[in-house]
Amino acid sequence: MPVIVRTNMQSIIVQQNLNAATDSLNTAIERMTTGYKINQASDNAANFSIATSWVTKIGSLDVVAENTAMAQDMLTTSEKNYDLITTHLQRIRDLTEQAANGTYGVDSLKAMQSEIVARLEEITRVAKNAEFNGIKLMTGSIGTAGVNIQVGLDATPDSVINLASTMFADASVSGLFASNTSFMNIVKKDNNNQAVNPVNNTNGYTAVAAAFVGLKKDGSGNYSIQTETGYQAKDTLAALDKALKNIDVRVTTLGSTQNRIDSAATSIEVRSENLTSSLSTIRDTDVAKESSNYIQAQILQQASATLLATANQAPSIALSLI
Repeated sequence: MPVIVRTNMQSIIVQQNLNAATDSLNTAIERMTTGYKINQASDNAANFSIATSWVTKIGSLDVVAENTAMAQDMLTTSEKNYDLITTHLQRIRDLTEQAANGTYGVDSLKAMQSEIVARLEEITRVAKNAEFNGIKLMTGSIGTAGVNIQVGLDATPDSVINLASTMFADASVSGLFASNTSFMNIVKKDNNNQAVNPVNNTNGYTAVAAAFVGLKKDGSGNYSIQTETGYQAKDTLAALDKALKNIDVRVTTLGSTQNRIDSAATSIEVRSENLTSSLSTIRDTDVAKESSNYIQAQILQQASATLLATANQAPSIALSLI
């Protein structure tokens, strides 16, 4: 074997192995310190692209989960306000049932009328003030398209749950009773044949309450008991039942929609968990494996460094031949 001074192949070979061991060591350190086995595209181009896409989707699913939570909060707010309105309507119906009994004089009926007026005012106040994040829930101001809840990652119909505009219909006194022609005829008759328009004002509440308790007003503004058939207190019960049924339908729709959104939230959670698990599989570091690689690379690096020193001294044997 020739003795060569200028080109030390042993040293070159050892240097290559030392560089490879150092690279492996650095890679193991990077993966253990970042927790990821894919830190740049060069680590695994295909999986890097997949991981980037999944990270984006998981982030979007987190936002969609917040969307469903806000939708549930909005529907719960609406339902609680409808519960308040229902309580007032039920009390008004109780007073109307009481007034329909022929054992009460004008003064007693006017006392019932006074309470009903207060409750009618509160119904309208609740309806006008019920809102969520600036959205009026009971004024009928939502367009015919309703409210769309984004529960998916794209623009397809499957990614949207629509809240029908009927869920946000006017729940004020006017919204509950003004469209009931038969009832408004009773109100007009009991109000000395004077039209009540709009209903949502003091005169309107007073006239509606008078009809509920079976009081009629003459041209001088004095009240007496309505005795004409078809215009007495008992004849207004149907209007209250209709209003209560209206609210019941809305609340039932709210409940069924809440169930749909609950289902969507569960689906989102499952999808997010599955994506997160898959992302972990292709991206996260197996610390046990990398710690083994680290020790192996460290030993090879130290061995190569020792051998490099020996290899660098090999050409010096030529001195013994001179």
